[in-house]
Amino acid sequence: MTSIHELESTLTRTAARRRWQRALDGLWRGLMAGAALYLAALTAFKLLPIPAWVPTAGLAAGAAAALLGLILGGWRRTSLAETARWVDVKQSLKERLSTALEVSARGEASEWRELILADATGHAKAIDPRRLVPFSLNRASKLAFLTLLLAAGLGFVPEYRSKEFVQKQTDAKIIKEAGQQIAALTKQNLEQRKPALETTQKSLEAVEKVGQQLAKADLTRSEALRDLASATDKLKEQLKDLSKDPGLRQIEKAQRASAARSGQSPGDAQKQMEALKRQLGEKAATNPESLEKMKQEMEKLAESAKALASKQGEAGDAARQQLAQSLSALAQQAAELGLKIPDLDQAMAALAANQTDLFVKDLQAALNDMTKLSEMAKSLQKLQAQAGEKLGKDLAEQLKNGQAEAAQATLQKMIEQLKSSSLTPEQMQKLLAEVSQAVDPASPYGKVAEHLKAAAKQMQAGQKSPAAQSLANAAKELESLMQQFGDAQSMMAALDALNQGSMGIGTGQGWGMCKRPGYGPGGKPGPGVGTWAENDGSAPWDGQETELTDNSGFDRPDQDARGVSDRGDAKLNDALKPSKVSGKFSPGAPMPSITLKGVSIKGTSKLQYEEAVTAAQTEAQSALNQDQVPRAYQNAVRDYFDDLKQ
Repeated sequence: MTSIHELESTLTRTAARRRWQRALDGLWRGLMAGAALYLAALTAFKLLPIPAWVPTAGLAAGAAAALLGLILGGWRRTSLAETARWVDVKQSLKERLSTALEVSARGEASEWRELILADATGHAKAIDPRRLVPFSLNRASKLAFLTLLLAAGLGFVPEYRSKEFVQKQTDAKIIKEAGQQIAALTKQNLEQRKPALETTQKSLEAVEKVGQQLAKADLTRSEALRDLASATDKLKEQLKDLSKDPGLRQIEKAQRASAARSGQSPGDAQKQMEALKRQLGEKAATNPESLEKMKQEMEKLAESAKALASKQGEAGDAARQQLAQSLSALAQQAAELGLKIPDLDQAMAALAANQTDLFVKDLQAALNDMTKLSEMAKSLQKLQAQAGEKLGKDLAEQLKNGQAEAAQATLQKMIEQLKSSSLTPEQMQKLLAEVSQAVDPASPYGKVAEHLKAAAKQMQAGQKSPAAQSLANAAKELESLMQQFGDAQSMMAALDALNQGSMGIGTGQGWGMCKRPGYGPGGKPGPGVGTWAENDGSAPWDGQETELTDNSGFDRPDQDARGVSDRGDAKLNDALKPSKVSGKFSPGAPMPSITLKGVSIKGTSKLQYEEAVTAAQTEAQSALNQDQVPRAYQNAVRDYFDDLKQ
């Protein structure tokens, strides 16, 4: 390497190190400025009610300032000549290095040039860039670390917020949650069932829009309650208009009575029966006794199969032959009933192959399948028996009881009979009598009575096809009424969501705390005989429905009957001790003033209605939570205050 190359190499390394030094200085200055900015933002957040994103933004700005300082500090490159002059000054070389670079740039070879380069190279060898340009923490870096340490300590200090601001934030969170829940429930309702009436579609879309507005807009509690009350009033008006239809009232009455008896509507029971019939098949569904008999025979075969492994020789062969014959008979019975039991076929194949363990396993699996089929047949039989007791026996009785779905099914059967070519005159007269008797009970159901009357006249004239069409029109009218009833149910669901949202916002407890409380151990409904649940009311019902249970078979001879509020010798809460209040009645005198806790309403009130309702509901909820109200009366108190907002 020549002298000039050694000199340039030393200067190049020194220039790079100087550039990194300037970049680090810029980094420390930027970090100091950014740390100061973050500390200021965090301090403002701790003292002032500003958004929570402000400290995060300050931290991001601080990091950006540090990066910007690093880039700006190391952006400019220094030339070798400038670096040489800086080294000359720093090392007191009296411009040896800069002169050597200038002379070498001329390119004129001379003895004087070589002497200058040799002298500069000799001094350059003694230069160590790491000592000449050391990396160290300057004052700015120390101030930056001190500022960051202060910010870290300030992060553990709680924010100062006034009670009014905290309440406003809580209300905003509750309003947003209620709006999201209302919008989601209404949207789900619209997706699951498309409304039949355009007015219902618009009403539900309006409710969804109200929920979205609550979830997005910055509203106060009074404004949110006002919007919910407005949407609730509109739904109530539409439900009131629908309730004027006598047919819908009949259907609603029948649905409510059926749900009270069995926990499900007639339509749900019918769908469940149809599903069981599809799974079992037509023949198996009508022969539950045969299924039970097959199950018992299969249980005996399973017991015999377990002892098959211990039999050897002729006894084993005879036992296998007998099992094979019995299995073949069972398979034939299953085929006659239209049942497919693959495990039974596999068990027969394993027995033929002398695979005893596999045969026992497959036979047990076939027994499990047979048990499930038998249970399904029993459930179907029970549902059919219950349906036979609840549903009307003919079209007139079904219409009278408001059983529109059953009436539709009856009309469909009549239509099929009229279209059948094998309809006898006696059957025709029977149909005519049933339709004629159903005309008066059909009067509440719109034009159903007119269609039935027309069908009766056409049957008398022997006009089968027109009569079938009239009955189809009657069935279509019932279908329209059922769709309107479905619209009413959808609006009722939306109304419940609005009421729950109003309750959560009004009481300040949120959406989840306003679900109906549980009434069993753990807060969930379940079987029982009326004993009080081990539930202090602190945990709300989580919304998970459990299967309704028939409690008529429960027998508890170990417990005596009690009154509605009788607790026996149980220790009562001190808040439930009776107290006497002195006073007297003055008929005709003006009512004394009433002061409500928290709002101080006395005489003529000018306070907002929503605030008064909120205070009353909060005080009632507090009394319920502290067992100041007997449990027998808690539901009545809760229902009363729930109705205040309406």
